[in-house]
Amino acid sequence: MATARTATVRLWTKNFKKMKMENNQIMMKEKLGFFGILKEALTIPCKNPKFIILTFLTSLPLFCAMLIHETIFQQTLIETAKISTQKPFCDQFFCYNMQPMDVIKQLIEVVSHRFLLLGLLYLGMVHLLDLLNTIKTINSASVIYAGEKSMNLKDMLYRPIKEATFGGPLITSLYALLLASLTLLGLVSLATQFYTSSKNILFMVVFGVLFIALLTKYLEWTAIWNMGLVISILEGKHGDVALGVSAYLSRGSRRRGLFLVLVFFVWRLALRVSCLYVGWHEGGSGIVVTATQVCLVCLENVIKWVVFMIYFYDCKKRFLEKKVDVEDGRAAENVK
Repeated sequence: MATARTATVRLWTKNFKKMKMENNQIMMKEKLGFFGILKEALTIPCKNPKFIILTFLTSLPLFCAMLIHETIFQQTLIETAKISTQKPFCDQFFCYNMQPMDVIKQLIEVVSHRFLLLGLLYLGMVHLLDLLNTIKTINSASVIYAGEKSMNLKDMLYRPIKEATFGGPLITSLYALLLASLTLLGLVSLATQFYTSSKNILFMVVFGVLFIALLTKYLEWTAIWNMGLVISILEGKHGDVALGVSAYLSRGSRRRGLFLVLVFFVWRLALRVSCLYVGWHEGGSGIVVTATQVCLVCLENVIKWVVFMIYFYDCKKRFLEKKVDVEDGRAAENVK
């Protein structure tokens, strides 16, 4: 028993020293801007091509789960769009135009159960597989970013299991998911109010401005939530603590975070609109189009987490430099 405990302590000490050395190597890197972070993220696969194989293997289960989820989601969105844009009903004597509230009631009756199914499918399968893929991606990318080039594929696969717990990142991801869901609910509410007040220009302008303002804050908050998950995986903090540390470290870098999120938001939105366009005109996107979209989303997912891993270390470096400058300034004042 004592021998096993000693071996465990030695392993923890070895891993801690290795992680500390990697952090020191990362902290010695130059500060990066928006384009610098994107460029650095794209060079990580070139530094260790095995990272590409790793992300391909770990993304396969996520790809299958997302393919099922995306197929149902696209069909639901297309049906929702058809109900919202249906033409007036005309008979021999008069034409009946559906009012916005009538459309909303019909949507609730027809597609509400599908959105419930999508939510359960996302929480029970997609979210968990996405989290596992994220943990492996961030851990492996952080080692490569620190300059470790000798890692083989086996180390990349098993290192996250040995050095990271699943519980902490899961709690943080649930916190972030809850906050994101509440914000999206607010956006949907504002969009609904905008739609129902189509005859009142003043209300349309008010709800439109509120929608854009909340969407901007949502993108900014998403950067904080994403970096919070990175902190949970790399630093061992979880829940509101990880999100609080993320909000604290990102002060002064919020605009960069917003633009980074905006890149991936536009990426996904463009894919979504393209598939819906094909599905609208052809009665369904088809398995090939949907599979291509999901494949590109999985690629975007990997790049996104590598980007936010680098963004975290850059924010941490800037914070530590500011802290040192403040302490040096106070020391100089005390000498005077």
